[in-house]
Amino acid sequence: MPIRVLLDRVLLERRMSLTELADRVGVTIANLSILKTGKARAVRFSTLAALCRELDCQPGDILHYEPGPADTGFEDDEET
Repeated sequence: MPIRVLLDRVLLERRMSLTELADRVGVTIANLSILKTGKARAVRFSTLAALCRELDCQPGDILHYEPGPADTGFEDDEET
């Protein structure tokens, strides 16, 4: 997947735990953990907005695009 999630880095910079972020955003720790480890296949804009609000950051601070040789486009157009 050419999208990397940099939530660990942002949490470290903000000196915030995953548990604290989950409480502030209203998302389960399990779901944030899936996002943090890069195993999430999608994220709602409302969740991304809440993360940015609580972390005082931009979406690009959390998500990073890294194209690679296998990056041929969308795997599943239904998720866009």
